[in-house]
Parts: sequence; structure tokens; C-alpha cells
Amino acid sequence: MASKRWWRRSVVIVPTAIVAVTALTLALAAFQPWRLFIDVTVDEALPTVAVEETIEPSSDTSAQESAGNAGQDASADSSAEEQSATESNAGADAADSGAGSAANSNADATTEPSVEETPKRAVTAEGTFISHEHPTAGTARIITLEDGSRVLRLVGLDTDNGPDLKVWLAAAPVIEGRDGWFVFDDDEYLSLGALKGNKGNQNYAIPDDADISDLTSVTIWCERFSVSFGAAELIST
Repeated sequence: MASKRWWRRSVVIVPTAIVAVTALTLALAAFQPWRLFIDVTVDEALPTVAVEETIEPSSDTSAQESAGNAGQDASADSSAEEQSATESNAGADAADSGAGSAANSNADATTEPSVEETPKRAVTAEGTFISHEHPTAGTARIITLEDGSRVLRLVGLDTDNGPDLKVWLAAAPVIEGRDGWFVFDDDEYLSLGALKGNKGNQNYAIPDDADISDLTSVTIWCERFSVSFGAAELIST
């Protein structure tokens, strides 16, 4: 009877429990299933370029300053016999000097630089996401800004959350169905960093020295399991 209950002995139960707990811990750390129930929404504004503009003082201000200085020189040359006239001129010169000072103050204010955000940008490529391992929707756009810098913008992204998700530009084609899940690391690709959120509008800077002429698709890529959550073919506009 005792031989039939060998599996109840502590020498069997304890090691088995340790192995089971270890395996469960590793599985939870790898798959992180709780992420499927946690949405992260990001809403970034359209990218812009800051341009600094300096406003030069007007020529009228310089003329007023010259007039004030001329008045002061004229009053300094007046003779002692014309004291009464000199006092009158001095009063006029003081008024001119006050006007010149006020104009000078205005000139200083107008020379302060002003920073203006210019929304000049162009969409050079665009595509719509399709679902791969997880339901995925939204739009991907390559935007070129006025200064020549480029940004990948995800608009209305809606996918599942998951572990180790990255945003890739890739050369592999976008294929519907299971055949398209695993192809994006088979060829050239460029990682733009971790996915900021599984929902919303997001910007990802493209390095200035990156040649993306052959990168015609974008994927939400799970690096841990080498699978695409969803992808979009980028078509030049």
C-alpha cells in the first residue's frame, strides 16, 4: 500500500512544486499576459519646426534719434546774450531728447527675437495597418518637415499591448494572414524605438543619415517572440 503512494512523499512533492513555480514565473515574465488588459494611449501633436525671426528697427526711429542729437548740438552753441532764447531752445531740445529716448526704448523692444512655430510639412508616404497576430488598425505616414528632418507618424493606432513591442521600418512586403507574421526580420529593417502606446497618435523620429528608400513597410514588432502585431505598406504620395 505504501508503495502506491510514493508520489505523496516530500522528496517528490517539494522538487516538483519548485519546478512548477519556476516554470510559471518564467512564463509570466516572458508573455506578460496582463498587458493584454492594459491600454496605453498616446496623443502627440503634429511635429513642427521652430524658426527664429529678428525684427529690425525702423528707419523712422533712427531719424528721430538724429533730430534729437542735432537739437542738443544747436542749444550748446547758443550765446550768452541770447539767454532767454537759449532757455526756450533748451526746453525744446529737452522735449526732443525725451522723444528720442522713447523712440530708442521702442527700438530696443522691437529687436527682441520672436520664435514662431511653422507647421510646414509634407506627407511623402502613407499606408493603412492590417492585422497580423493581433487586431491592428490605424494609419502610418512619413512626414518631411521644412528643415528636411523626417518623422514616422502613427495616426489613430489601435492594437493590443504586449511585451517588448518596437516600431520598425522594413523592406519586407506586407502580407496578409499568418504568412506575414514573421517576415520583417528576414530582410533590411530600421528600429525607431519602443512603441510608446498601443493606442493613439504618435511621432517617431527617423535618423537624418538613414536611407529609407528601400524600407516600404512599417510594423509593430514584438522582438521577444519575433512576430508582427500589425503592419502597413507605405505608398509614396
